[in-house]
Amino acid sequence: MNIPILRHILIYSIKKEFLNKCHLKGIFKFSNIMTSVITGDIIKSTAQKNPEIWISALKKSLSNIDMNDNYWEIYRGDSFQIEITDTSKSFLNAVYIKACVKMISDLDVRLAIGIGNKTYQGNKVSESNGEAFVFSGETLETLKKEKQNLRIKTKNSKLDNELNLYFKLALSFMNNWTKNSAEIIKLSIENPNALQHELAELIGIKQDAVSKRQKRAGLESILELNQMYQQKIAILS
Repeated sequence: MNIPILRHILIYSIKKEFLNKCHLKGIFKFSNIMTSVITGDIIKSTAQKNPEIWISALKKSLSNIDMNDNYWEIYRGDSFQIEITDTSKSFLNAVYIKACVKMISDLDVRLAIGIGNKTYQGNKVSESNGEAFVFSGETLETLKKEKQNLRIKTKNSKLDNELNLYFKLALSFMNNWTKNSAEIIKLSIENPNALQHELAELIGIKQDAVSKRQKRAGLESILELNQMYQQKIAILS
C-alpha cells in the first residue's frame, strides 16, 4: 500500500475514533443537521507537465460551487474535499467537478460522496467532523481498489447499493467524455436555464452542435439520474 493511501486511512481512522470518544464523553452531541461531503483526488496528476493548469481548474470549480473557501480545501497537491450543505446538490456537483477536470487532456478524478450528520464545524473543512466526513473519506479509499471513480456512502446500505449501481452505469459514458463533452456538461450545469443557442454563443459553435454534444455527453441521462438521486436521498433527512 502506498504512502498517500496510508495517510488517508490514518486521517479518517483518527477522525472516527475522535467522534466516538467525544460522543461517549459527552463533549458534544450528535447533531441532526444533515450534510454531504465530496472527497476526491486527481487521477494521473503526476503525469502532467504543468500542474498549475489543473490545480487552477480545480480551484475554480470548487469556488464556483461555494465561494466560501472554508467549505473546501485542496491538500497534498492532488486531493481535495468540499462540503455541500445542500445534500440534494451533491451528485450534480460531483458531476460538475468531473466535467471541469475532464476538460484537461488525460486527467480524470475519483469522487467519494458521504452523507450524514455533521457534529463539529471547524475553521476549515478539514477541521470539521461528522458522519458525512468519515463516510466520504473511507469511501475514497475503496475507489482505487474497485477501479471506480464515483461512489456514495450513507447510513442506509440498501440505498448506497442502489445508487452506486446507477453511478456505475453513468460512469460507462462519463469516463469516456472528450474535452468537448466535458465542456458542454460544465456549461449546462453552470447555466441550467440557458437555451441551446445561448450555450452555442458562449463557446462559439452552432446551436445544432450544442444539441449533438449534449446528447453525446449523456446530459439528459445525468439530469434524470440527478432527479432520482434527490428523491432517494430525501429519506435520509
